[in-house]
Formats: sequence, C-alpha cells, structure tokens
Amino acid sequence: MAKRRYAYSLLLGGIYLALPAMKRFKQIVADLKANIDDPELEDLTPLLWQFICYPPKIPLRLHQQQLLDKAQKFVVTVDDPYFTNITLNIKGFKWGSGKNKILLSHGWGSKAADFTELINALLELPNTEIIAFDAPANGSSDGDLSNLLLFVGAVKSVILETGTPDVVIGHSFGAMANVVGLHELAIQPKLLVSIAPFILLQENFIKNMTAVGVPTADQQAFLDDFKKQYGIYPSYYNMPDLYRFDASLNHWLAYDDADMMLPNTYLQNFLSAHPSIRTKNFSGAGHERIIKLPAVIEDVIVEIKAALDIS
Repeated sequence: MAKRRYAYSLLLGGIYLALPAMKRFKQIVADLKANIDDPELEDLTPLLWQFICYPPKIPLRLHQQQLLDKAQKFVVTVDDPYFTNITLNIKGFKWGSGKNKILLSHGWGSKAADFTELINALLELPNTEIIAFDAPANGSSDGDLSNLLLFVGAVKSVILETGTPDVVIGHSFGAMANVVGLHELAIQPKLLVSIAPFILLQENFIKNMTAVGVPTADQQAFLDDFKKQYGIYPSYYNMPDLYRFDASLNHWLAYDDADMMLPNTYLQNFLSAHPSIRTKNFSGAGHERIIKLPAVIEDVIVEIKAALDIS
C-alpha cells in the first residue's frame, strides 16, 4: 500500500490535482508523514518537491472579492521551465490612474487580495496607481507548483507591463522576490517597503521538513536533487547574497521579533550588514497578520507620503 500511495505522488500533482487546494496540501503532508518511516520506500524526494513547492490556496473572502471587483484587470506571462514547461498567465489588478505607481508583491501561499486592508488605505492617497498580482500557482494565476524564480519572473513581467514603480511593497516571499526583480531590472524605487521578509531560503526548507519529521538524510537528498535540477543549492537564495542595493536606497522594513516563520537571528544578521535599512519591530504581530495590522499600515502610509512628498 505504501508503494502505491507513493507512486501516485510521482505525477506532478498526480491524484492531488482532483482535490481542493487546502485538502490537497493536507493530503501531501499526510502522505509524506505516512511514508517517512516506511522501510520499503527508498526516496522521499518526489513527495518533498510537492511539500516544499506547492503553495496552499485560501479562498477569497467577500470583502476581498469586492475589492478585486473594483480593479482593472490585466494579464502578463511568465515561462515555467521548472514544473509545467508552459507559459503561465499571471493575473494582475490595478486601482487608480495617478502618476505615482505603487507595486505590491504578496508572500508564499498568498494572493493580491490579502493586501486588502493596505490597499484600501493606499486608495486614500492622491494621484496614485496601485498595482498588485497573484504570483505563479498562487491565487487566480496559472501554475501548480512555484518557486522564487517564478515569483521574480512575475515581479519583472508586471513592472515591464505597468511601468517603473515609485514605491514597491513586499511581504515575506514577495519581499525577497522584489529585491531580486528590482536588481535585475536595474530599478531603484523612491521607497522599498519589506514586511517580514524571507531571509534564508534553504533554512526555511529545512525548518519545514524537520517540522513534519523528515529524516536528515532525506532532507539532504532533497537539497541534492534541488542542486541537480537548478545547478545550485537553495542556500544560494539568501537575502544577504541577493541584496545588491547600497545605502542610497530608501528602504523601510517592518518585522516581528517573535515571528515563527522568520527567525529573528537571521533578520538581525542581515540588518547588521545593511545598517541603512530603517526598521520597526511590531512584536507579536504574527507573520501573516502583520500586513493587516493597523499600526503597520499607518506607518507604511507615513513612509509613502514622505517618499512621494504627499502632504
């Protein structure tokens, strides 16, 4: 039985494709746990690819759908040579038509509409255009599995479609994607806002695998397969190495020193190397809830007004 269950997982999604998004993720986790101690199972790697690279999808709430209904919709494309080998349609959303462009990039397993509270506050600013999108395999966009490179591809495609942003805001995985995408496009915005940014990708993978009981040897086998697929270990994708901006960038960073997803030690080590980044600690906010926190939103608005000289 164990071999049969595992064999299904070798398909990219396999039987999981027929399941609703959250049930699918729970089934992936259940299958992974069920197979961890199976002596007949030689390799957990295919299951780990799905566990690591499948972003769970949470349905839209009514107030989020109402916000999207007011948006101007657009579509950009991103090539996916990693999982589907097709060109993905990425869904984008715009509000307003002012000269000041504000781009938002959401985190892993999230969507543009998760910025609803922040977007509603941004809509109060004069002469602005707010741009957001659902990253590959997240929200309403195409894709099955995702990774940082696909997130970066989406950031770049959206910027090339909508124009150079004056303000760029990113949460979690989206904050890391912003740093890479902006550097690759040689863009330095008037203000970069990073909220609970990812710092060390490989350590996050290891943390997640450890949390479900994946043995160290199987973790290393996955990391080795990652290198085989991409030519580098995920440790390459670390914010300290990816961050190429100098002290001239106006960068404001919000974090929670008790964030369970973002160990504070990782963040502080990064910040010590970049003392020009201005920071504020919202202790106890929570990794996901921090973008909805009124105090965070108020501070983001203050930062934007100062950067864009809005009274």
